[in-house]
Amino acid sequence: MSVKLVRQYTVFLPNIPGALSKFVELFANEGVNIIGIASEIRDDSGVVRVAVDADRKVSHLLTGAGFTTIETQMISVDLQDKPGELMRLAKLLGGHNINITTVYGTSDTGQTGRLLMNASDVEKAYEVLKAELGAK
Repeated sequence: MSVKLVRQYTVFLPNIPGALSKFVELFANEGVNIIGIASEIRDDSGVVRVAVDADRKVSHLLTGAGFTTIETQMISVDLQDKPGELMRLAKLLGGHNINITTVYGTSDTGQTGRLLMNASDVEKAYEVLKAELGAK
């Protein structure tokens, strides 16, 4: 099981064809791999969250391209893809008085899944997950 810190960039995009492709093109042009993406659309605009597995910050690229962005640290957790794994993780963090504030993820062929999360105390959550789940 793997637990690591990653960066998430949150931006507002217009709800028009091509807006997302122009946004993610910035990451592709810089060779930055997007490991997670989520969006919420309301009428004529939307909020897009992109998690990247990169050591360097790319917020300057986004602001240079005219995007208002919020950069946050998130936790990436690779879990077994089986019933109860998310519950186990949520109970573990809740038991340490840590609130999960954002969560999204996916699974891969029924073997493993990746969960991306933000928490009320990211550093504490990261340390708890590393210690309790035996992660590297």
